[in-house]
Amino acid sequence: MRDVAVVAFSQSLSKRREADRNEVEILIPVIHELRTNAGITNEDLDFVCSGSSDYLAGQSFAFVSGLDAVGAWPPVCESHVEMDGAWALYEAWVKIQMGYADLALVYGFGKPSMGDLPLTMALQLDPYSVMPLWPDAVSIAALQARLLLDGGLLSERDMAEVAVRDRAHAKENPFAQVKGDFGVDQILADPYLVSPLRKHDCSPISDGASAVLLAAGDRAKQLCKRPAWIRGIEHICEPQDLGVRDLTRSRSVEIAAEKAGLGAGKVDVAELSAPFTHQEILVERALGLGTETRVNPSGGALAGNPIMAVGLSRIGEAARRVWDGSADRAVAHATSGPCLQQNLVCVLEG
Repeated sequence: MRDVAVVAFSQSLSKRREADRNEVEILIPVIHELRTNAGITNEDLDFVCSGSSDYLAGQSFAFVSGLDAVGAWPPVCESHVEMDGAWALYEAWVKIQMGYADLALVYGFGKPSMGDLPLTMALQLDPYSVMPLWPDAVSIAALQARLLLDGGLLSERDMAEVAVRDRAHAKENPFAQVKGDFGVDQILADPYLVSPLRKHDCSPISDGASAVLLAAGDRAKQLCKRPAWIRGIEHICEPQDLGVRDLTRSRSVEIAAEKAGLGAGKVDVAELSAPFTHQEILVERALGLGTETRVNPSGGALAGNPIMAVGLSRIGEAARRVWDGSADRAVAHATSGPCLQQNLVCVLEG
């Protein structure tokens, strides 16, 4: 296996609505910042891979416009995944492992404010028996939360404590959308959004983009003083039908963590992209995180959820902690699909 590291990361502000910029205009300064900070040009790149969703823009091949932010010249091998940018990073990592590239640019972007995101997400459900009912994403997540509460596996107070923690951590993140000091009792007094979920239990709808630079071997050492080496990465998908899997645990996170070698050492930092408080608890349990692990120092998805970029940002935020020496070993998590259907786990070391 080739040694591959995250050597640069940039992101846009997470905003509820980018009123004056389209997806490409959001992405352009992010790509420019990444190249400037890394000291590279397009001529240095061997591979480019992006993650986005055409459903957000409502038109076929909408992702192609994102290449305008990278530049059409010189020609370079390029690919795209209809997923969060974290899965584009996985494809780039595979490309480097196969020897087809030494330096790869990965980016993810999305502008969900153009439509109704909770209903748009219904398009990923079973197209024959579930999607025609148009259940929104928050209601689907509420069903899962109700199972956990009724089963005694967590409490509404546990969920509120997650929201309070992540919002407090987000105060140190200039890119976060929701941040501040809140009290558990204070937010538990809020009305339900979709029972048993309150507004604080749900990640915000965010427009945004992020980009990561991957490099192999000596190239990584040239570009970064302390590269964040990818020591393990895996993604696992569970069945699409909600009734055939156990929604009170995340088996795919457990398997991905095991295959990525997470249990081989102490974890200093964990960046999780679970979009609901109860799901964040499930992911923490599936990863087996202890009290010594600082969870979501950036605030995670509950502080800013730029769809199709939030998982990639978790990898970038975890890498940032390795670069600055505040973590020797970190784990980043990305998810896709209803109720944590598909999950990616990436282990980074300094």
